Amino acid sequence: MGGRGLTLAIFDLDNTLLAGDSDHAWGEFLVEEGMVDKEEYRRANDRFYEEYLNGELDIFHYQRFVLGPLSSHSMEELDSWREAFMAKKVQGMMQDKAAKLLAEHRAQGHTLMIITATNRFITEPIAELLGVDHLIATEPELVNGRFTGEVAGTPSFQEGKVERLNDWLAAHGESLDGAWFYSDSHNDVPLLKQVQNPVAVDPDPTLEKLAIESGWPVLSLRD
Repeated sequence: MGGRGLTLAIFDLDNTLLAGDSDHAWGEFLVEEGMVDKEEYRRANDRFYEEYLNGELDIFHYQRFVLGPLSSHSMEELDSWREAFMAKKVQGMMQDKAAKLLAEHRAQGHTLMIITATNRFITEPIAELLGVDHLIATEPELVNGRFTGEVAGTPSFQEGKVERLNDWLAAHGESLDGAWFYSDSHNDVPLLKQVQNPVAVDPDPTLEKLAIESGWPVLSLRD
């Protein structure tokens, strides 16, 4: 493809393109469907989400928690769970304004990408539903067609998003010239600072303050 003229429009997923957090919702789904110990799992799921919002999340610890239940089931079972999750949880998080924003960038010939800390198992069908071809997500380790419960490589979280994106750019011979990045979270400040067009979307208070101080656009996709 060569690096000339390709402009990336990069989007965080949870609470940016989606009106909600798919990672946390997956935990809720497992609890509601009786796949995990209700009280214990819900408490841990909520605690990790608080840590994420506060910028204190240990991503490896959290990912082991999320990926643990995947490791004790076959792909067939997991795929059927995921279909139900998409219908019960994700459909209701889809936003018309997000679809319009993606369409605007598509119309300008931009290359669309989602970059998310949430793992690929959860986010791949969401990216497909949104019509976004390029997905950088935290990669669950697979051995002999089954999840191990561990993370493969660097999780795409905080500085890890920058590292994973740089790996992608190098592999595709591309650059961040003219790139856009949309996010709701102060966890994404390292990547927001790397692009020419950072945009805060329904931002948390920390990011909103930084965006206003830095003169970054602030917008809402909530319907």
